[in-house]
Amino acid sequence: MSDSRRLPLETWGRHWLLRLQTAADRAAWSRYGFEFLMFGIKQGWACLFGGAMLAMLLATHLWWPDEAPVSRYDFLVVGALGIQAAMLALKLESWEEARVIFVFHVVGTIMELFKTQAGSWIYPEDSLLRIGMVPLFSGFMYAAVGSYIARIWRIFDIKFRHYPPLWTTWVLAAAIYINFFAHHWLPDIRLGLFVLTAVLFGRGWFYFTPDRTRRAMPFLLGFFLVATFIWLAENIGTFANAWVYPSQSDGWHMVSVDKLGSWFLLMMISVVLVSLVHRPEEEPVGLAGGGGR
Repeated sequence: MSDSRRLPLETWGRHWLLRLQTAADRAAWSRYGFEFLMFGIKQGWACLFGGAMLAMLLATHLWWPDEAPVSRYDFLVVGALGIQAAMLALKLESWEEARVIFVFHVVGTIMELFKTQAGSWIYPEDSLLRIGMVPLFSGFMYAAVGSYIARIWRIFDIKFRHYPPLWTTWVLAAAIYINFFAHHWLPDIRLGLFVLTAVLFGRGWFYFTPDRTRRAMPFLLGFFLVATFIWLAENIGTFANAWVYPSQSDGWHMVSVDKLGSWFLLMMISVVLVSLVHRPEEEPVGLAGGGGR
């Protein structure tokens, strides 16, 4: 990605790393090591919103005083708004990305209202800033996923090959979202949704730049890896008592790996929503340095 497409702090950070890059170029092993380091740094940079939210969940779980005049959940709402405002003020996130993240917030809150009524999970602590059984900070957890997808798309300069027609992805995302509600009354069609996802995206590859060389990865593998990390983050969230599943009512334990499927499908909704801001671009033939089709 050219400096003109980076936000200011990203440009400053990239320039700071040039010295280390120059030293790493002296040997093959250190070049690959530096590329791996850059991949990790960019991933962490893309996770900035979600990482800050998780840190706040854990910190308030461990150290929130019982006699505090403000409830922990209400503090989390104010803290999440502060994180979002700081990211915009420091130009760590663009206004276009913020708009699609707001859509994530709305979509997530609507699902939260339904799922808590259905008993899928609960928020065990009291608060004032809530709608029904749902504290308002919960929508920011979905927004964190949207922030990650939007930022990683830009930070890694992601482009695609064999991206399916946009209208088919919109149909898929709508079907996934509806099934999150409808399976409480109708047969759960998630197996069919997995098949449809494989049909639409199975041939697809995305291309990204950890450092200077273009690398490639199959769509479905990338989605699964992101879903896995979200599942790990969900375990941190439930450990911090941000929300509780019925199976955890007698004490915390790891969230079932069955949730990976739900997060994988949520990834599809996330990618489709972000594609409204970052339209999928075709990777030019001959530029990729790491394989692909």
